[in-house]
Amino acid sequence: MFLGSARKSVLILVGLVVMSLWLGACGNNEANITPAATSAAKPAEETVSPSASASASSEAAVEKTLTDGVGNEVKIPANPQRIIAAYLEDHLIALGIKPVAQWSVANGVQDYLIEGLNGVPNIPYDLPFEAVTSFEPDLIIMGSGANVEGDKYKQYSQIAPTYTIGDQINNDWRQALLKIGEVLNKSEEAQKVLNDYEVKAAAAKEKLTNAVGTQSAAAVWLVQKNFFIVSEKLSSGAVLYKDLGMAIPKIVEEISKTSESNWNPISLEQLALLDADHLFLINSDVSTGSESLKDPVWQGIPAVKNGNLYEYSNTTSWLYTGTIANSQIIDDVLESVVK
Repeated sequence: MFLGSARKSVLILVGLVVMSLWLGACGNNEANITPAATSAAKPAEETVSPSASASASSEAAVEKTLTDGVGNEVKIPANPQRIIAAYLEDHLIALGIKPVAQWSVANGVQDYLIEGLNGVPNIPYDLPFEAVTSFEPDLIIMGSGANVEGDKYKQYSQIAPTYTIGDQINNDWRQALLKIGEVLNKSEEAQKVLNDYEVKAAAAKEKLTNAVGTQSAAAVWLVQKNFFIVSEKLSSGAVLYKDLGMAIPKIVEEISKTSESNWNPISLEQLALLDADHLFLINSDVSTGSESLKDPVWQGIPAVKNGNLYEYSNTTSWLYTGTIANSQIIDDVLESVVK
């Protein structure tokens, strides 16, 4: 289900070198940061259920030819059973589809999807041809066009039909979900999953407003002693500001204007100016003592001083995007802010 532009990166707590490779090769749906750095989700209270798996397919299961997001004509099998869609697993699980292999990096996986991906073996993030071949897929779905650049498409398509969503759609998780639904003859299911999410988000927004009015919030990621702040329009920032209607701090607006990344570097001095009522911290430095959080500047941030700091692990869904990830983020916000 997860590079240079919006939402084209991913995360997990690994070394800087591994993360650099990772960010350079992955698709869109996850935590794109600038510059490259390193990264169990809490069970959701009310996660959108992938109930689509129990319903009949919304379209006739017949082989069809589709033009993908990079212009290739792809023959889609009538009923693919062995799908590889690395870093697009959020969409698959939401549609009740279990892939034959799941995206991974440095022995890490998308932990927030652990229930839906239970028992699914890992495949390296860069999808080596030999590894892909070993899983004998009958359909490969790619997110970014970078994943099939050069001779890659030819080689992947020799293994199995390979459909690339393309950057424009891949950068919008809603459109990516619907496109995958179209490819897999599950358009109705995909629309229902999306509709259910929109209903949940709207209800959560109303609940937040009734409880605290329109208060501001920000999400900060601590990794390798460096701080990154989420973009105004991407990743968990889109959930906070667009879906839940929380106010956008000035510094988030400023940083978002000059960057297309999901997560952007921010200094302690800048954080000291963060005018947010609520601060969500994704902490990837727990194992090394989180020394940066002991700095007096951090301790002096208003949201921290006022007890409105909410901390989550480095494997949290806050670093990803998709129906399931975003639904879990909504649960976290409600649990933290609505007392």
